[in-house]
Amino acid sequence: MTRVLPPLAVSLGDPAGVGPELIAAAWARRRELALPPFAVVGGAEVLAAAAERRGIVLPVARIAGLAEADAAFDRSLPVLGRADAAYTPGLPHPEGARLALASLQQGAALALAGEAAGLVTMPVAKAGLAEIGFAHPGQTEFLAQACGVDDEDAVMMLAGPSLRAVPVTIHCPLAEVPGRLSSALIAAKGRIVIEALRRDFGIANPRVAVCGLNPHAGEHGRIGHEDAEIIAPAVAALIAEGVDATGPHPADALFSPRARAGYDAALAMYHDQALIPVKALDFDQGVNVTLGLPIVRTSPDHGTAFDIAGEGVADESATIAAIRMAAAIAALRAITSP
Repeated sequence: MTRVLPPLAVSLGDPAGVGPELIAAAWARRRELALPPFAVVGGAEVLAAAAERRGIVLPVARIAGLAEADAAFDRSLPVLGRADAAYTPGLPHPEGARLALASLQQGAALALAGEAAGLVTMPVAKAGLAEIGFAHPGQTEFLAQACGVDDEDAVMMLAGPSLRAVPVTIHCPLAEVPGRLSSALIAAKGRIVIEALRRDFGIANPRVAVCGLNPHAGEHGRIGHEDAEIIAPAVAALIAEGVDATGPHPADALFSPRARAGYDAALAMYHDQALIPVKALDFDQGVNVTLGLPIVRTSPDHGTAFDIAGEGVADESATIAAIRMAAAIAALRAITSP
């Protein structure tokens, strides 16, 4: 029997960014797109102001618990709690950062408690959070700690209609990437990706293509040694475990249409090696999915966009894609979990 899932929780993100207006725009299209029910954690006044500025009629239903969201969702946007801040699009401030953090913290707690089917996080400003004492590099690392998972086991996947890509190293200077890579790290990330492709994307026999680090994947040691000495042994280890893995591949050729047909996810060695092709191919529908967590977490693959916040031009497609993907993953987990 299919389990009836609770609604999704959506964290507000920085109230001075595009998050609030994109949430409102997504809710406004709920019937057209048959979106699953979701509730926003805090920021009712911010959401109402952002919607009004965008020209969206947004009835808000303040709810005391997530269980009330389903009944309210069709006619109003459910908002949990009374935490709020001033709406100052494009002008971030500490009060807004505190609201964003509180929303994230409560959203994570709801997902961990099973009251939410999953958590969709809207974009935050890392610098603003750091100013109020947030010690994590980003929301992913915060969620890993909240879930009791090591940072290295919380894997960031960028997923769109054309490509899924995972960076092995994330927010570090490019000069540090070679020193951070190891065969063990690459193989560990590969295992998490394979398991997630099965569990969260329903791919029975997933295929992973592994990028090289250097141009031409090192060209047999002529252009760097990392590909042969670090990446190739990791690929060999995965293959020995029965994983359908290939590589290291020259990254400049791995994202062509023909190449993409040969794998289900690409394992990249550093941040931009993964994010540039995803954003070039699927910018308006790209979703950041955190693999390796006991909860479902997705996020639109873009930032706060302070420069266009409140102007009514931000595209809600990635937010809609993040909501849909969170619901789809939650449904698959409900089917496969005991």
